[in-house]
Amino acid sequence: MKRITIAAVLFLYAHPLAQSDQQAPSEDARLASHFKKFLDEELRHQPLEATRLGDHRFDHLLDDLSGDARAARLDRIKQALAALPRDIDQQRLSRDSSVDFNIFRDDLQRELWLALNTRPHADDPRIYNDYITESVYLLLTQSTLPLQDNLRNAAARMKQIPRIIAAARANLKNPPRVILETAISQNRGAISFYEKDLFDLAGETPALGTLREEARKVAAALRDHHKFLEELLPNAKGEWRLGKEKFARKLELELNAGITAKEVLKEAEAEAERVVAEMYVIARQLWHQVYPGEPLPADEARGKQATIRKVLDKVSQEHGTVDELVRDARAGADKIEDFIRTKDILRLPDPDRCKIIEMPEFQRGNSLAYLNPAPPLDAKAASYYAVSPPPRGWAPKRVASLLQEYNRHMLQILTIHEAYPGHYVQLEYANRHPSLIRRVLFSGVFAEGWAVYTEQMMLDQGYGNGDLKLRLNQLKFYLRAVVNAILDHRMHCGTMTDEEALALLVTFAFQSEAEAILKIIRAKQSSCQLSTYFVGRMAFVRLRRRIQNELGAGFNLGRYHEAVLAHGTLPVRYLPDLVTERLKRSR
Repeated sequence: MKRITIAAVLFLYAHPLAQSDQQAPSEDARLASHFKKFLDEELRHQPLEATRLGDHRFDHLLDDLSGDARAARLDRIKQALAALPRDIDQQRLSRDSSVDFNIFRDDLQRELWLALNTRPHADDPRIYNDYITESVYLLLTQSTLPLQDNLRNAAARMKQIPRIIAAARANLKNPPRVILETAISQNRGAISFYEKDLFDLAGETPALGTLREEARKVAAALRDHHKFLEELLPNAKGEWRLGKEKFARKLELELNAGITAKEVLKEAEAEAERVVAEMYVIARQLWHQVYPGEPLPADEARGKQATIRKVLDKVSQEHGTVDELVRDARAGADKIEDFIRTKDILRLPDPDRCKIIEMPEFQRGNSLAYLNPAPPLDAKAASYYAVSPPPRGWAPKRVASLLQEYNRHMLQILTIHEAYPGHYVQLEYANRHPSLIRRVLFSGVFAEGWAVYTEQMMLDQGYGNGDLKLRLNQLKFYLRAVVNAILDHRMHCGTMTDEEALALLVTFAFQSEAEAILKIIRAKQSSCQLSTYFVGRMAFVRLRRRIQNELGAGFNLGRYHEAVLAHGTLPVRYLPDLVTERLKRSR
């Protein structure tokens, strides 16, 4: 089906007289123009989000975080939700654009619910850290504008940071202690950023004098902000649990996968038991290698758990040092990419714009790694796979625990998930999609589900040459994704304590104590996101099973994977029909 391209839509949108000798725009073009107009207005009010997306028109500005500004945004969302079905006739849209219509509508509904039912500006001091540090960091790492433009914009934004700090003081009331503690830790990293890291990124430049002066003012303001945050600590007794009803509704909106919170929990609990049983089979085969001469523990529940744990403990000793984490991740990435090409898992993005870096200090504290993808509106920008050494100040025992958790086997699985063929590859494919709606409003369930799916898929296709240590770590990593969903539900819908959560993660899911503590903190600081990994992965497993059974001997894995990634990062419920249709065409 012929579709007008986004470029053509924007030309017509900007030059209405060009339509004089043409037919009226199609309903597809009207939807694209409608969304573009909405997005332009939103990004004008949200300069940081514009930078994240790669729209650099507002790189010199920062958001208005006042109560009046938030109320105005709520009104814009309500108006947009009412206008969409009034201005666009969904029945006249092509199949692809009808999906886009649904994505846009559903995102508006989710944003409206969040605005009415959550209070991040009052409860979460971390969001102000994004404006304080990320707003400048992104200009110097991902923007493709000339360096001098980025430095000029960075200096302009730095002048506005006192206004962000003032908004934090006005808005923050009674944040949960666990969130406030992370914000305090990240603020220390922010001070370090403006005292040192900023100048490493800027390099030698004539603008350095201006930058130093503005950075000095910001660092001083952040030290005062630090005192304010610490003064909040004694009375930081806000509730971090979302509650059963809100969790169920938020999960429904976030997943957009036709599955309820109860169904997710039930399926996750059953899957967790299955994965543990599979881990025991692998651990039993490894036992004689890692404990030669010792008898296998008794074949009963406690003995099986001991077998898995003892084998994992031995295998986890095969790790590098703190200084080797990033180097080992880079070496693993090279090997993984070679395997993908050799086995035709899919066609890798060319050129490769993924940079593997050490995570900045101000972003540490929640996870060991993340993928910051190239922004969809500036697709020539780089993506960053950031790996985090232990934060400064950790005790040696906690550092050792983290290194054991991310041993050399687990680090390969992490790189598969975050970079190749996981997040980086998938999101590079997504940035090529012609639909502006799909590039901007992407589904976390798709993104996380694809990344988790690739972990097992790569080993199933032969990566690692059947290394049982690698397979055991892959299963452990997947068990973490399954247990994430259980933890998410139990902590926000019930009364699960830290001790109970620690037992679930350490005793049942074989995580190190350091990793488990981070996960508990993360579960308290977010809700529903931890469920996306499991729900998304199960969707991809079911889709692969269905398509492979339908095609039989005609199934080609590389062609299938590219058909899956050809539609952007959209809600997984649309995939079956779209992938089936795409596979009718040539690769």
